[in-house]
Amino acid sequence: MIQRKAHETIFGQTGRSRRIWMPLLRILLVGIALLSVAQAGERNGKKISDELVEKRLRAIVSLASQDELVDVIVQFKDTPANRHFDKVKGMGGSLARKLMSVKGGSFRLPLSVVQALADDPEVSFVSPDRPVHSTSTDRYIQAIGADYANAQGWTGRGITVAVIDSGITYHDDLYQRVLYNQSFVSGENAADYYGHGTHVAGIIAGDGYDSQYDGYYAVQGVAPDVKLVNLKVLDQNGSSSDSAVIAAIERAIALKNIYNIRIINLSLGRSVAESYTQDPLCQAVEAAYKAGIVVIVSAGNGGRDNSENTQGYSTVTVPGNDPYVITVGAIDTRGTDTRSDDRVATYSSKGPTLLDQIVKPDLVAPGNRIVSLIDSGGTLSNKFPGNEYFAETTYSYSYFTLSGTSMAAPVVSGAAALMLQKDPTLSPDTVKARLMKTASKSFPNYYTWYDSSSGTYRTVQHDIFTMGAGYLDVRAALANTDVASASAASPFARMVGNTVEITSNPTLGQPGGSSVIWGNSVIWGNSVIWGNSVIWGNTLINGGSVIWGNSVVWGNTTLSGNSVIWGNSVIWGNTIVGDRSVDADGDPD
Repeated sequence: MIQRKAHETIFGQTGRSRRIWMPLLRILLVGIALLSVAQAGERNGKKISDELVEKRLRAIVSLASQDELVDVIVQFKDTPANRHFDKVKGMGGSLARKLMSVKGGSFRLPLSVVQALADDPEVSFVSPDRPVHSTSTDRYIQAIGADYANAQGWTGRGITVAVIDSGITYHDDLYQRVLYNQSFVSGENAADYYGHGTHVAGIIAGDGYDSQYDGYYAVQGVAPDVKLVNLKVLDQNGSSSDSAVIAAIERAIALKNIYNIRIINLSLGRSVAESYTQDPLCQAVEAAYKAGIVVIVSAGNGGRDNSENTQGYSTVTVPGNDPYVITVGAIDTRGTDTRSDDRVATYSSKGPTLLDQIVKPDLVAPGNRIVSLIDSGGTLSNKFPGNEYFAETTYSYSYFTLSGTSMAAPVVSGAAALMLQKDPTLSPDTVKARLMKTASKSFPNYYTWYDSSSGTYRTVQHDIFTMGAGYLDVRAALANTDVASASAASPFARMVGNTVEITSNPTLGQPGGSSVIWGNSVIWGNSVIWGNSVIWGNTLINGGSVIWGNSVVWGNTTLSGNSVIWGNSVIWGNTIVGDRSVDADGDPD
């Protein structure tokens, strides 16, 4: 009887005993599940993304059915044949798209078969088909020197840029220069129902037709003779998926020789979930780079994000985290054509990249309050009617104002088009290296701005992880004649004691091994890519004067909870000397 009562006390059906012991049973189940997942991860060499592991774990713990269908991207070790796709189909998966640039495809399949896929020796990685989003009068043309370049005849003639965005709607300023249109959005044609892609296209290639008066064009893009290929991936709400963007990148590669596509512009992104070496979106942009296309990507708008106590550092998005692309942060020109008052926008995402610690962005360009083409009736124009720009020269509302690194990336795409018009033989590495080497380094060390959300003043530092190699200078980039004979992959940052080391050492995993132009024998001779504050090569930035706090974690971890702490402030040098100014207007529109 005593034994029976004890048994009932522990396992009986009373509400009280259930409240006591069911949570403990769940903890036990969680422990068992975690152990099995950890063992599987070790056995499979981390072949499943963290999100899918967690999703599977939750299903196990809740005793729920694992027949839930999930959208995933499966990457194989070798270029897949029909048998690879048939194998996944045999497990209950349905093929949505073949994604040959990443040696795989996107599938919808039961959650229960994810582990079986990871166990397959022919599979290299399984990840969710993650959502992707856009990264959304300024005298930026004059500020970067594009007006001078245009006057010299460098207008992008003969060059085509693939705009992978929300589509391009007809506008007079792009008349007969959109050569090809394709939508990768189910249920929507290639027109722009969001309003983002048309704006981006205008920054690259608008010729100012609707703003002309007596031969003067009030609103014009960087490369007004460039042709465009419209590959739509963002829907009317500015959303997409990895698989749609990858499919569009593959289409750009396929059309490269037909339309002379030399540049891909990607003003979109999502958060980092794994190393760029496994991320399918990063693998796709690398395929474009290897095909000889310059890939230019927005850095993201997370520079104000201090939710993880990083002061906005490590917020660069995918695929801007890939070392082979040109990642662009945003400048606020303050509406003037002089550079002396320009500052990095407060919202511009900063490096180093999460997980891999790649030095990003690569450079910065105007991105705040940029006037470009409007898509009347699009989601953005309806949501922000006050952003319509009145072009007095034609008494029309043909233009619209937007802010963000989404606007900065096409500025650089236009600049790259000018460089390629001048010398069509330039490789993606040479374009990137010239842009970085010639970028202006003349910034104050920092400036302050008033954060109305918190009612406090905050600081933006113009350091290597905020402005990269510096501020786009089109005139200097066109004048440069250096040729990169090796990879211009962005370098890696590592903590060494209390200092930060920037290195291209192949033992630290630098792409391209020892044949990278940023090493000790860089082709630039004694010139400094990153300005006087950085000693380049396998050396330290500012010696031991870089203070990041004592509990920085630079390993393969994610920004969760308080696992990564950069201290209360990130100080570039023990003493800051520079201009103090207040940025009262840094919000993206």
